[in-house]
Amino acid sequence: MPTDLPLIATFEDGQRYQAGLYPVIVLTGSYREMGRQYGGLMKTELTEEYAFLMNTITSQGMTKEEIMKDARMVPAYYPERVREIFTGMAETSGLTYDDIAFLYYGPIFLLLSSSNPEPVPASCSYLAAWDNYTTDGSPVVSRNWDLADSIMPLTEWYVLAIYRPTDGSNSIATWSPAGARPETFMNNKGLFIADDNCGREDNAPETRPEFITEYYRFMFDYSDLNALEAAINGTAPDVGWIVDVAGPDEAFVLEKSTDRTVKRTGDGVIAAANHFVDPSWNLPEPPEHSLSRYNNLLRQAEEAKGMIDAEKMMEIRDVCIEDGGSKFCHSDLGGGKYSSNHQVVFEPQNQTLWMNVMDKEWQKVDLAPLFGNEAS
Repeated sequence: MPTDLPLIATFEDGQRYQAGLYPVIVLTGSYREMGRQYGGLMKTELTEEYAFLMNTITSQGMTKEEIMKDARMVPAYYPERVREIFTGMAETSGLTYDDIAFLYYGPIFLLLSSSNPEPVPASCSYLAAWDNYTTDGSPVVSRNWDLADSIMPLTEWYVLAIYRPTDGSNSIATWSPAGARPETFMNNKGLFIADDNCGREDNAPETRPEFITEYYRFMFDYSDLNALEAAINGTAPDVGWIVDVAGPDEAFVLEKSTDRTVKRTGDGVIAAANHFVDPSWNLPEPPEHSLSRYNNLLRQAEEAKGMIDAEKMMEIRDVCIEDGGSKFCHSDLGGGKYSSNHQVVFEPQNQTLWMNVMDKEWQKVDLAPLFGNEAS
């Protein structure tokens, strides 16, 4: 595998590399085999993160029995491929299948058990630029994963995971705390998907699969932007979401309620925060924190029009909301502290990723050689 990253460890057919401060694992085989490699290569981080989460949540009043009862429900409607990954991880990590399910929902358990378990008033933002906004016309996309500082300890266990299934599906990359549900995905065809909290209470009237976990299917199975859009349109979510989508030529946003999807496009630039923007929703004025981040992102993109490349996008993303940007920097919001737990900048055409976690440095990774096949 032609990569300039130092090789740290191997386990079965998986490899662990190091990209600056961050581990990068490359997993190859069946979904169960890839899960085994994940568990073997990240055993220390998975068990440390599990111990932290369990100790923290039980110290706040829940018993382990209550936690694990809830955790067993997590994968009830998950696709078999994801269940197989869980099974493999349980075989090699020293954790049980239920423990792995708990880890997958770990950030959510942590947020719900915190001493101030109010609904999260802010969660994530998106900015993409292309055409006459970027230096060469090709897309540069970015996302912030914003949450309460109660989950900041999870920044110690982040991993860039590369899945290379041998069943003919696409290779994909995820960026998240070890074992936790990813919300930032890319694949070897230059497709990108992430999400933003829509700021609305919108629950499906019947049981549906969890929409975010469907991102595995979207990335494994779809190879061009039109097909990806159709797949997202055809999937009714369990709750409302703002879905951030990009490919090698353009980017857009899908504002997705449980019964309707509205597509927003832009003339070379698109942004999203935590409110539906399209006027057809006929919604009340969004909260200030969301409107200001949305407007700041568009203003920053306009000021940098024609000069946006990955470096400029990182500069835009590093401006704190207090200074006219979109990044939460341990920012006071509704009586609690919030931060951009992780950020990414991605160039779909050449599959180059820049990633960081809060209070740590940006790191560049060339995904194409790690995916193991030619970009297309």
